[in-house]
Amino acid sequence: MKDEQPDFDLTRLIEERGAERYELHTRHLNHQLPRMLHTLGFDKVYERAEGAHFWDAEGNDYLDMLAGFGVMGLGRHHPVVRKALHDVLDASLADLTRFDCQPLPGLLAEKLLAHSPHLDRVFFGNSGTEAVETALKFARYATGKPRILYCDHAFHGLTTGSLSVNGEKGFRDGFAPLLPDTAIALGDLDALRRELKRGDVAGLVVEPIQGKGVHASPPGFLREAQELLHRHKAVLIADEVQTGLGRTGDFYAYQHEEGVEPDLLCVAKALSGGYVPVGATLGKDWIFKRVYSSMDRVLVHSASFGSNAQAMAAGLAVLAVMEQEETVANARRTGDLLRERLAALVGRYELLHEVRGRGLMIGIEFGRPSSLKLRSRWTMLQAARKGLFAQMVVVPLLQKHRILTQVSGDHLEVIKLIPPLVIGEPEVDRFVTAFTAVMDDAHSGGGLMWDFGRTLVKQAVANR
Repeated sequence: MKDEQPDFDLTRLIEERGAERYELHTRHLNHQLPRMLHTLGFDKVYERAEGAHFWDAEGNDYLDMLAGFGVMGLGRHHPVVRKALHDVLDASLADLTRFDCQPLPGLLAEKLLAHSPHLDRVFFGNSGTEAVETALKFARYATGKPRILYCDHAFHGLTTGSLSVNGEKGFRDGFAPLLPDTAIALGDLDALRRELKRGDVAGLVVEPIQGKGVHASPPGFLREAQELLHRHKAVLIADEVQTGLGRTGDFYAYQHEEGVEPDLLCVAKALSGGYVPVGATLGKDWIFKRVYSSMDRVLVHSASFGSNAQAMAAGLAVLAVMEQEETVANARRTGDLLRERLAALVGRYELLHEVRGRGLMIGIEFGRPSSLKLRSRWTMLQAARKGLFAQMVVVPLLQKHRILTQVSGDHLEVIKLIPPLVIGEPEVDRFVTAFTAVMDDAHSGGGLMWDFGRTLVKQAVANR
């Protein structure tokens, strides 16, 4: 056997074949992704990234207001997280033996639980949907009841269990049969009471602020729902996969409402530092002790890569940075500034309907204009496909102003802003200036924006 190292050079591989990226995806992965990106003009080639910014091969700077769907809470390539990962790799730990107890999972659990002192234990998996799957299983087993309630338009994930509590029809279509769970409207306490009276409800899973449309639970709903659930020996599950770790200006979004103490709590995304997939389900002691009730059940719920050293190191580094750099306070302060400046534009533009959200989770909703010329164009777009106007805003934000954003769900006239939590006033200025220019163009009734709108209409009609 030769002592030579294998001839593998990742840098050279990327240099030699990086230009094939869209072709490779078309041939070997989800072929609709490059097709969609080409259609929207989003088929950029980003060369590097740092913090809340990308750069292309020409050195053009792009502002990231998407944060990888919330994964990049600290932005990209934070030096503290990078160092932690280098350190854990250099340590050559005896990781994932499966029959020992490494220190990093216990340390990360301790740090996480400090932010929810009413919770006692943590299960580590690999993603947000896994965290939700864990919560569903634990709620059913601990209560002895089969049914989970969820809210219309919720997300929660795309694996079969979490898809069963996904309130978006477009994700569910064609994947039935799913678990027999039941949807209620967000904030509908009467519907919750009716379902609980049937006696078979294990719990309610809810996003304190829904990602789709950026809708917050009504004031008092979580607290009253919690009381109703406990009265019927059911549990409250808070899905904080996107809203947790400072996104909404508190460490967890449920903390905006006094007296709310979820029985199970799901986190992921930003805990990864943008590097290593990780998900966590936090819960009360009695729930974990019922699930893991004996040594015979020690592996009744587990994950092959759960609690791996790299993920734990990333999570510990993320929490350390958040504390040292006061990331939560920055998200609250910068989010308030961004939301206030955008809300001030509502009276200026008839197509701009509402600005809402908390912290750095902001929804910008567009609506039917009053003037005849704009109304006729709005009606044309709505007849083709609801959501096209929001897409018309997203595209020039990237094409003309180099700002990456997203439409907040299928068939919604809402843009969602979930930038890295490290942005400040310069990024707020840049976004508001660009958004104002795009809205000026939209209200002028001419220009490239409405030309692109006609292209989107043709595409929508062709896809029917």
